Amino acid sequence: MSAVPTDPRTVAEQVTDPELPTLTLADLGVLRDVRTGDDGAVVVEITPTYSGCPAMGVMRADLLRALHEAGFADVDVRTVLSPAWTSDWISAEGRRKLAAAGIAPPGSAPVRPDGPVPLQLGPPRRTAACPLCGSADTEELSEFGSTACKALRRCRSCREPFEHVKEI
Repeated sequence: MSAVPTDPRTVAEQVTDPELPTLTLADLGVLRDVRTGDDGAVVVEITPTYSGCPAMGVMRADLLRALHEAGFADVDVRTVLSPAWTSDWISAEGRRKLAAAGIAPPGSAPVRPDGPVPLQLGPPRRTAACPLCGSADTEELSEFGSTACKALRRCRSCREPFEHVKEI
């Protein structure tokens, strides 16, 4: 067995998202914290992109596997729900990787006031430039794409469909 690496964060930052494998969990902003306790145990904190995200179990298993394979025997992966994840946590590199993969990155997340959430009866108004040709003339085909955090859109200029990571 090889020597244990000194930085478990470096290992955890390489784990990819199971639904967007072009991104690491760090790129996506899901990887919140990695630390080593006085007893040598590695504690990893992750936040789901939305409540009920079905990929959380796979993320946890992938992190455990990567850290165990790197020589860390005692690893605890915890889910942290507060503060809630926001698409603003996607790194600049993550946004670049999304666009390179033909997925429109999200714009800025909506600003939410403190206190009760106001009721909105209409559908959210989202816009996204085409990641293929750059045109802003796009339309939403479905509020949900291959995952709940993405919408399906089509470019009116080049006519190509594409997914868009929704602003949350």
